[in-house]
Amino acid sequence: QVQLMESGGGLVQPGGSLKLSCQATGTIRRIDVMGWYRQAPGKQREMVATISRRGTINYYPDSLKDRFTISRDNAKNTVYLQMNSLEPEDTAVYYCNADALHSSGNYYLDYWGQGTQVTVYS
Repeated sequence: QVQLMESGGGLVQPGGSLKLSCQATGTIRRIDVMGWYRQAPGKQREMVATISRRGTINYYPDSLKDRFTISRDNAKNTVYLQMNSLEPEDTAVYYCNADALHSSGNYYLDYWGQGTQVTVYS
């Protein structure tokens, strides 16, 4: 019912930058929190950053805000992640996540994008 489409991943050298985009389409009543998660091979998926509809932002760890910036355009149902000063440890599949209100209006469901590969390699 709600689909998330990610773009912007790729291969970049250490110190480089990438900007990820994720647009939600389909039947959307309301999206509260949107965020970015990443998963390295053989590792557990972990939160990178989240942003609420009202603009409350969290990074994990908080110091990540020195390099990454999450933003969203509610009118476009799109969330972005600007990544600067990329390091090899940032290499992972990056997934978009959105909490969308169920059609009943009683609870939220988590939706995930297909993931986009970010590789930081010299």
